[in-house]
Amino acid sequence: MIQEPFAGGQSVIHRLDSRIKVIFATLYSFTVALSSTFPALLAALCFSAFLAFLARLDVRKLGARMMVMNIFILFLWLSVPVTFGGEELLRVGAFAVSREGVSLCARITVKSNAILLGFISLVATMSIAMLGHALDLLRVPGKIVQLLLLSYRYLFVIDQESHKLFRAARIRSFRPGTTMHTYRTYAYFIGMLFVRASARAERVQQAMICRGFSGKFYCLSDLSFSRLDWIWTFVLGIALMGLGLLEWTKPTW
Repeated sequence: MIQEPFAGGQSVIHRLDSRIKVIFATLYSFTVALSSTFPALLAALCFSAFLAFLARLDVRKLGARMMVMNIFILFLWLSVPVTFGGEELLRVGAFAVSREGVSLCARITVKSNAILLGFISLVATMSIAMLGHALDLLRVPGKIVQLLLLSYRYLFVIDQESHKLFRAARIRSFRPGTTMHTYRTYAYFIGMLFVRASARAERVQQAMICRGFSGKFYCLSDLSFSRLDWIWTFVLGIALMGLGLLEWTKPTW
């Protein structure tokens, strides 16, 4: 089943033109990724949180997605400060925590959360079909757009097929372990999954040809700029310039 938990809504962010959201999300991500000063990074994090607030995102679902990324960042906090060279900030047993290592981890944490939060607020608030339509209008190559739409749609189909295979194995009393039988079973499972995916792809291609598919997807919703879009284009542009100014001036913090 296709999951788009943030696509439905009537907030200001949801009503924005999809092209604006795609363009700004891309520029915003690059701007934050290339920033290095804490004032610029903290301002970006606050602005991302402001976008999430305006989009009225479900806090639980948003927190679950943010938690997945921050679990990986936690491993950086456990390793980088004690392995990154520099001025010693404090000592924990036999390990010396460097000031530069802590600063690097802090920058990575703020950057990652700001980019992910902003990306979810802007891109995840539209359906995958509308995202493909926006990319097509922005002159992204059609084959890339089609690959994105079909991959997203049929990843869930392949996931359902994998669950069917796992259920069939459990019904036949399969219990995984560190044995050759387990390794052989998993190899058969992966091979059968590829076979079923190939067969499903052929059936989908034949169905699309029967329905007159000519190599282009068409969207029933027409995108057009409104007064709200022009206002938010100005606001988002000011936000980008403000982040650039904070980074360029490098104020002390």
